[in-house]
Amino acid sequence: MSLATAILRRAMYLPAPRTPRVTVDRDVAVPMPDGVVLRHDLHRPSGTHRGPVVLVRSPYGRAGWVGAVFGRLVAERGYQVVVQSVRGTTDSGGALSPFDEGEDGRATVAWVLDQPWCDGRLATLGPSYLGLTQWALAPAAGSALKAMGTLVTASSFRDQTYAGGSFSLDNALSWTSMMRTMAAGPWARSTRMLRGRRTVARALDALPLGSGDTTATGGEVDWYQHWLRETAPDSAYWARRDYTGGVADVARHGVDVTMLGGWQDIFLPWQLADHAALRAAGARPRLVVGPWVHTSTPGMAAGMREALAAFDRALGRPDGLVAATTEDTPVTVTLSGGGGTRHLADWPPPGAAPRTWYLRADRSLSTHAPPAHATGGGTRVDYDPADPTPAVGGPILTGKSGPRDQAALEARPDVVVFTSDALTEDVVALGEVTATVHLRADTEHLDVFVRVCDVDARGRSVNVTDGLVRLAPGAPPTAADGSRAVTVDLWPTGHRFAAGHRLRVQVSGGAHPRFSRHPGTGEPLGEASTLRRQPRDVLHDADHPTAVTLTTVG
Repeated sequence: MSLATAILRRAMYLPAPRTPRVTVDRDVAVPMPDGVVLRHDLHRPSGTHRGPVVLVRSPYGRAGWVGAVFGRLVAERGYQVVVQSVRGTTDSGGALSPFDEGEDGRATVAWVLDQPWCDGRLATLGPSYLGLTQWALAPAAGSALKAMGTLVTASSFRDQTYAGGSFSLDNALSWTSMMRTMAAGPWARSTRMLRGRRTVARALDALPLGSGDTTATGGEVDWYQHWLRETAPDSAYWARRDYTGGVADVARHGVDVTMLGGWQDIFLPWQLADHAALRAAGARPRLVVGPWVHTSTPGMAAGMREALAAFDRALGRPDGLVAATTEDTPVTVTLSGGGGTRHLADWPPPGAAPRTWYLRADRSLSTHAPPAHATGGGTRVDYDPADPTPAVGGPILTGKSGPRDQAALEARPDVVVFTSDALTEDVVALGEVTATVHLRADTEHLDVFVRVCDVDARGRSVNVTDGLVRLAPGAPPTAADGSRAVTVDLWPTGHRFAAGHRLRVQVSGGAHPRFSRHPGTGEPLGEASTLRRQPRDVLHDADHPTAVTLTTVG
């Protein structure tokens, strides 16, 4: 056991290693059907010559944290681990084509299963992109696949890229810049790292969006340009990178799947959709969700504990002892807001019920619908894409994500807030959150952003969950009175609003640069450069009951 993994083990509360020594065969070449060679490191417990294999496919290299956490730490617990660099990364050949991992995944599975040191049983492991590669290879692995340790990930990244019909600009451009930095030579890499977030920040403000990659990286990046063009839900580009169809196959093969998510993770809604697909196909995946962002160390640690337990259950402990388990219930959630941990029989939570708060003209929130005599012109919300409403916290890949103080944001004239009276008892939100916003606007091209916050007894407002939807002509349709009823799906949440606190709802026209600013025109995503103000009136009378609905439990 190395000093580094000893420190990691204690920090992550992992079980003790089963072997102190691990050998590593480095830079092993695996030819793909088209002749491109991918390389991996094989981590093997000393004295092990044959057994199951944990397969990890990564775009982030094989050394550093990837090799230590997903290679050596797992090997110290008795498993052989193949950590492979995906096409076009590190020293694997070819060109990176993000998320297109199906063919290489299939070829790698076939190669591993054909090796004399593999006994025909596989497991997979990893977060984020390393999770997508698991879903990509799962159908090819078939019955050989016994367990999957998936962390903060989903079987398709398409809908995250265009969350709410907008474009997840910060995530897309930050990841593009990171991958270009990793691919650069040592000198260029050091220079780019020194420039860091400042270069990306300038790129996030660039118009048109099609110039953002050049600003961030010094040159055009093919995949970023693809993302700006391939926006249609039925795009052949994204169909090739969509692995949702294999989720039910995983269930039918009885794979032991663990799923680690965070309430403020960028993939949570789509990870829960994968969970629902597994359940519909008869599987019982282990789901753990907590108050974590995408890069949260406590979340990663919890996910590793779950995955290692699944490997023991599915593959049998290498030392022959009884397989480990973490919890008896299939779902464990830890709530933000000091709500503690709950062990559930399923997700969505059994016995949960909707509870609705209505927005009122006096900027209050009420659980009572507007009375029949309530009329009015609504509350004006302006949005100027030349000075876009900023994103403050929330599910973002890098930077200041997660819960953040909302004081500066709520002081802006382009953000309106509606606040409840102090709660007389705890309100526990656990599950889906939706909003229906009735509005009138002169333009049909605009975004609607809704955020739910928790305001403590001192008046400090902190974001809990949010969502955005991009409107286009006819979607949603305009009623005879000129209004439009907009449904906004916010991130699912698990949060305790404590007695004495208040609920607050923000309504605005965007959250830049998390979501690309709406120019107010119908120009193509990557080409828009004309900016048009988008004022709108949010309605809250009896005929237009704008409201937010939380799923609550006792």
